[in-house]
Amino acid sequence: MTDTTAFAALARKTMAELIPAAGWTFGWDRAVRRNGQCVYSTRTITMSRSLTEIATDAEAFQTLLHEIAHARVGAGHGHGRVWLREARSIGYTGHRTSSREEYDKVAMTAPYIDSCPNGHTRPRWRKKPSNARATSCAQCSPRFDRRYLFTTTVNTV
Repeated sequence: MTDTTAFAALARKTMAELIPAAGWTFGWDRAVRRNGQCVYSTRTITMSRSLTEIATDAEAFQTLLHEIAHARVGAGHGHGRVWLREARSIGYTGHRTSSREEYDKVAMTAPYIDSCPNGHTRPRWRKKPSNARATSCAQCSPRFDRRYLFTTTVNTV
């Protein structure tokens, strides 16, 4: 498990050393389906606090290097050859940095659960506001369908 306070300091130091253009910042986000992201428009690298907390220090650092490589090559390269060459040049080992198992661990901590009539579920981190639009289960129907409306309940796990 990674100490997020210490990791944030390491991330800022590493970014200052590896990203030649000044002005990039590091922050935490609430994502649970991805470990990190590089936002070119705001010059920000963010990482999922929840997933970083359950990752090893090495896994968290690989995620950081992955995002730094995106910042170094600029927008438009995705995960292509240019990005991969740059990522490997700064120490990225090229393995996947998140998995379905990690997502499932974090999803269990969601305070609410959405359920459809057929038993499909998805985690919800914020209570649905009373004026929110109804949503239906995409596994039951790819288009909105009232027969498969989600109901939100408190997670008891």
